[in-house]
Amino acid sequence: MRYLAPAIVAHPGHRVLTQAHRQDEAERVAALRELVGLDAEQRGRIQARATALAEAVRREGPEGGLDAFLHAYDLSSREGVALMCLAEALLRIPDKETRDRLIRDKLGSADWGGHREAGASLFVNASTWALMLTGRLIDWHDAPSDDLLGALRRRLERSGEPFVREAVTQAMRILGRQFVMGRRIGEALERVQADERSHVRHTFDMLGEAARTAADAERYLERYLSAIAAVGKAAGGVGPVQGPGVSVKLSALHPRFEVAHYDRLRGELLPRLVELARAARAQDIGLTIDAEEAERLDITLDMAAHLCAEPSLADWEGLGLAVQAYQKRASPVIDLVAELAREHGRRLQVRLVKGAYWDSEIRAAQVSGLEGYPVFTRKANTDLSYLACARRLLALSDRLTPQFATHNAHTVAAVLEMAGDKDRIELQRLHGMGRSLHAQVVDGDHVACRVYAPVGSHEELLPYLVRRLLENGANVSFVNRVQDRSIPIETLISDPLETAGAGHARVPLPRALFEPDRRNAAGVDLSEMEAVRRLSDAMRSLEQTDLHARALIGGEARGGDGPNPAKPEPKRGGSSIV
Repeated sequence: MRYLAPAIVAHPGHRVLTQAHRQDEAERVAALRELVGLDAEQRGRIQARATALAEAVRREGPEGGLDAFLHAYDLSSREGVALMCLAEALLRIPDKETRDRLIRDKLGSADWGGHREAGASLFVNASTWALMLTGRLIDWHDAPSDDLLGALRRRLERSGEPFVREAVTQAMRILGRQFVMGRRIGEALERVQADERSHVRHTFDMLGEAARTAADAERYLERYLSAIAAVGKAAGGVGPVQGPGVSVKLSALHPRFEVAHYDRLRGELLPRLVELARAARAQDIGLTIDAEEAERLDITLDMAAHLCAEPSLADWEGLGLAVQAYQKRASPVIDLVAELAREHGRRLQVRLVKGAYWDSEIRAAQVSGLEGYPVFTRKANTDLSYLACARRLLALSDRLTPQFATHNAHTVAAVLEMAGDKDRIELQRLHGMGRSLHAQVVDGDHVACRVYAPVGSHEELLPYLVRRLLENGANVSFVNRVQDRSIPIETLISDPLETAGAGHARVPLPRALFEPDRRNAAGVDLSEMEAVRRLSDAMRSLEQTDLHARALIGGEARGGDGPNPAKPEPKRGGSSIV
C-alpha cells in the first residue's frame, strides 16, 4: 500500500490540525471559549445589537423567497419531510414508474392546502398550489373506481401521471428560482446588474456535484473558465476584493478528489486549478476554493498552498479559501492559511462559513466507527467556534481579508463588535436568504456585503437545494425561527459563550453507536496520514508472520495444519508511505 502524503502534512502548522481533528468536544469548546475573549461589556453591546437586528427582521415579516417558505413549512412536519424526499427522488430516481409511486406515497396524504394562505408571499402560494394540484391528482388515483366518476378519474389518471410529475417539477422550479441567480452566467449577471446596490458584491457558484468521469471534469473546467471570462468582463476593473468573483469546487475538477489519489491530483487537478487562477488574475477578479467534506481538507489546503507558491500568481489578492466553523480544527486552519500567506508574501481572502455537510459528516464517522467526530454535534458549539475563528481572522488581517458568511443576528452583531473598523470586513449571505438582516447592516453601518449566487439549471439545483433546506430549515436555525412569534427574541440571539458545552447527548460517539449491546466496529480514516501510517506499520509487521486459518466449530478450532490455500505467498518489499 503506497500513499503519497500531501505536502501540507509536513508543514509545522499542520500538527495542530491533527490534534484538534477529533478532539473531545467539551475540551475543544473550552479552548475556543478562551480564544473568543469577549468581556461582559462587549457581550452586552452584542446582545443589544442582536436584539435590535432580530426585532427588525421580525417586524418586516417574511421577505419572500426561501425565508417565507421556511416560515410556512416546518421541515420536520409531514409536508416538509415529503418535500425533502421529493427533491431527492426527482434527482436520484431515473424511471418514471418509481418516481410516480414515491410521489404518490409522500405527497398524497400531506396537507398542502393548509399552507395555501400562509402569508402574503406569492412564492409560497405558487409552490403550494402546484403541490396541492399534485395531491388532488394522487387522491383521484387512489379513489374507488366502480362508478362513472371513477371512470373519469381513471381517464385523468392515464393522462395525469406525466402531468403529476410536471406539476411537482414546476413546484421545484418555483422554489429553485429563489436560490439560483440564473440558469447561465450571462443571465445571472443581467439579474445582478438590475438589482445592484451600493456595498453589495457577488460571488458566482457554478452549480453541479462532484465530477464522476474525466469528461465531467473537463466540462466543469470549461464552465468555470467561461464564467471567469464573463464575470471579468462585467467587473468594471474594481479589483478582486471589492469586485465580483467565482467560487470553485475542486471535486468538480477531478473524478478522484481523494487523498488516496494525491499523486494523480498533483499531476492532473493542480494544472487545471492553476489555469483557473491565472484566468481570474488576468481578469482581476477573485477565485475562492469552496470547502467540502472534512476528509478532503488536507488536499484542499495542499492545492491552496501550491497556488500560494505559484510565481505567475504573484501580487494577486484574489485567491480565497472557505473555512467551515463546524469543524473542530477550523481555528488552526485559519492560522495555517495565514502562515502560508506570510511565507509566500501574499494576501488571501478567507470566507468563514458554518458548514453544510453536517449530516454526512456524522454519518460517515459512524459508519467508519471512528473515535470521534470531525464536527461539533451542537449548534451552540459551532456558533462559539465561529466567533473564535472570527477573532483569529481579525487578528490576522494583515495577511488575510476576513469575509463572514452568516444569517444569524447574534453572529453578525458579534463580528461587528470584534471588528471595530467596519471597512476591514465583508459580510456574506446566500442568494434568496437573509436579505432583510443584511440590509440593516449594509444600509445602516455601510458594511460591505457579498451575495453567494448559484448559477445553473433546475436539475443541477436539487443537491444544492437539499443542502440549503437541511442547513437552514432545521428547527435550531435563526432563519427558520425568526418569524415564529412564539419564540422569544432572547432565545433567538442566545450567547454561545453561555450555551456551548459538551457534545449533544443524543449523538453518541461513533464507537458507542450500538451500546449497550455492543461496541461499533473500529475503522480507519484513510484521509488522515497518521492513521494510514499506523495501518501500514501494522500490515508490515504481519508480512513475516506465518498465518493459518481454521474453522471454528463449537468454540474449537478444527481443520488441517497445512498452509491456508486462500492466503497468497507473502510479497517481499513491503508497503510504504512517501
